[in-house]
Amino acid sequence: MSLNDCRGVPVSYGNRDAIKALEEAHLCTMTFFGDPITMINRTLEEHPDFIMGHCFKAAWLTQTLETRIYRRMLSALEKAEALWDKANERERGHIKAVRAWVDGDFFAAVQHWEAVLTCYPLDLLALQMIHLADVLLGDVVGQRDCVARVFALWDEDMPGYEFVLGFYSFGLEENSDYLQAEEMGRMSLAIRPDNPYAVHSVSHVMEMQGRQAGGISFMRERAPSWSRSHFANHLWWHLSLFHLDVGQVDRVLDIYDNNLRTQNQTADKYEELDAAALLWRLKLLGIDVGDRWTSLADKWEPSAEDTLYAFNDVHAMMTFVSDGRTEAAQRLLNANERYIGHATDANVAMSREIGLPFCLALQDFEREDYGSCVDRLLAVRYMTHRLGGSHAQRDIIGWTLLEAALRAKRFDLALALANERCALKNTSVQNWSYVARAHKGLGHVNRAARADARALSLTTG
Repeated sequence: MSLNDCRGVPVSYGNRDAIKALEEAHLCTMTFFGDPITMINRTLEEHPDFIMGHCFKAAWLTQTLETRIYRRMLSALEKAEALWDKANERERGHIKAVRAWVDGDFFAAVQHWEAVLTCYPLDLLALQMIHLADVLLGDVVGQRDCVARVFALWDEDMPGYEFVLGFYSFGLEENSDYLQAEEMGRMSLAIRPDNPYAVHSVSHVMEMQGRQAGGISFMRERAPSWSRSHFANHLWWHLSLFHLDVGQVDRVLDIYDNNLRTQNQTADKYEELDAAALLWRLKLLGIDVGDRWTSLADKWEPSAEDTLYAFNDVHAMMTFVSDGRTEAAQRLLNANERYIGHATDANVAMSREIGLPFCLALQDFEREDYGSCVDRLLAVRYMTHRLGGSHAQRDIIGWTLLEAALRAKRFDLALALANERCALKNTSVQNWSYVARAHKGLGHVNRAARADARALSLTTG
């Protein structure tokens, strides 16, 4: 007997308790509260033939992109595949999507989920997986348009509407539609004030617009809700960016030590990504971070040869070069070179085009070969979306390029790059400081003084 979920989407399994339990587990993934895998495991122990339960588990595990998770993801997929003959067309679409993902064809996986969503526009899991996969793959337009295709068919009476708003908000923000993005994000928060993903999208809007004071206030006012979520680490990172942009380094280090510096050796990779990204920004500013690199590199070193996701590799490389782990850095580079030469999965292109060049540029930077660092990054600066992540995360590439240009004494280039940054965000202390440094290098004393004065005027206590 077939039933429907709470949005009317067909489920082949005929037990309402199992379907309700799946919805509760799915809610955990959207709110970033609770343990969705443990929850669905309990349901599957009682209902081993619940195909959509296996599909959900396998789909959610695709987002980890960690070697230690691979076997669990594959096991869930194989259990769903064993029930293929009992599956409906929607469930078969989910199975095909995860199979493509497991085989390394991430783009085909998205296409399978898109086919499901086309036929079942209220399939919130399919929509969620497309949106999140597009973020991982750097498909900026797709992050917005996957929601736009179905948004008119949703309304506020449908369960999960607030999450659809959150996805749409982030997709709009990444496509520079800041006004509508903030409106959608705040609409989501009006329905569910503790929705971390909507907080995330609104913080992105404020970050891109250079609204540092408003961003700090917004994040701190809502911290009692989002700081308890599994997404808190990334949101603390966003708060630290606001503080960094106005020169509040002490507050940045306080956030790192109290919220990003986890002691868990098996922490979620997203925690380690945020920590590395923040420390590297501080490094570019010449800030002494003490032993923080060492403890972070300890966490990254076991995955030095994973080559599962280029975005992970570049952040691992930041820790290795910064902590002087030349052997680990070389192992990462060798693994990537072998991988690019032999593998055929979707991550190969990401690694070849952006991941490996950036890793080599990071090594150049640490070796003080700033000219080579500049040359490598100039060649890829307009392709960085292929690394995945968000504009805010990928900004570290442009920031590294600018700092390397200054240290290489390529002041004309540095001034051009600094002017670009100020044109996009003229409320940043760091951006104006870079303009001042470039002018000083060129001997423009008065212009440097004006830029320094602008930077000082933006600095807060």
